[in-house]
This record gives sequence, C-alpha cells and structure tokens, in this order.
Amino acid sequence: MFGWAIILVLVVLAALAWINREPAQAYASVATSYSARVVCSCRFVAGRSLEDCEKDKLSGMELVTLADNEANQSVTARFPLIAETTATYREGYGCVLEEWDG
Repeated sequence: MFGWAIILVLVVLAALAWINREPAQAYASVATSYSARVVCSCRFVAGRSLEDCEKDKLSGMELVTLADNEANQSVTARFPLIAETTATYREGYGCVLEEWDG
C-alpha cells in the first residue's frame, strides 16, 4: 500500500514539472542572462572579485551559480539542469551575452 502512495506522489510531481516546464525554462533563462551580464560587468569593468560580485544577485536567484574565466574575461551563470548563459567582456562594448542557441 505504501509503495503505491510513493508512486502516485512521483507521478503527480512529474506531471507538475511537465506542466510548469516552459515558465521554469523562461525564468531560468532570464535569471542566468541577467546574472551573467551583471557579474561580468562587475568583474571585468569594475574589477571586483567574483565573491564580492555575487552579493549583487537579486533575491530569488539563489539557485543561479556563477563561474568566471579570467583568461577569456567571461562569466557563466548556470541554473541547475535548465539553463546556462555566458557573458564576455569586449573592449569598447563592455560585457555582452553570447548568442543563444534557442
């Protein structure tokens, strides 16, 4: 009896995840794009450390992780399993997002 309850809960959770996949993908895409762009500017225009720049993330973006690449002067923001966006510093333009595949 207990096994069926677990299966039912998993099916309901999977259905909810499927129904909300597009809003979740949109949120993740916006969150990673915003974070990559802002933190890239913080790192390579303002010259602050990645740890200091992470303080600038907006509330609600706790799941977005950041990684910088000093050699490429870029910052990549990731939302687990859903989205990843990179912004790169370009002389004369500042930090720009890489083109999206979607």
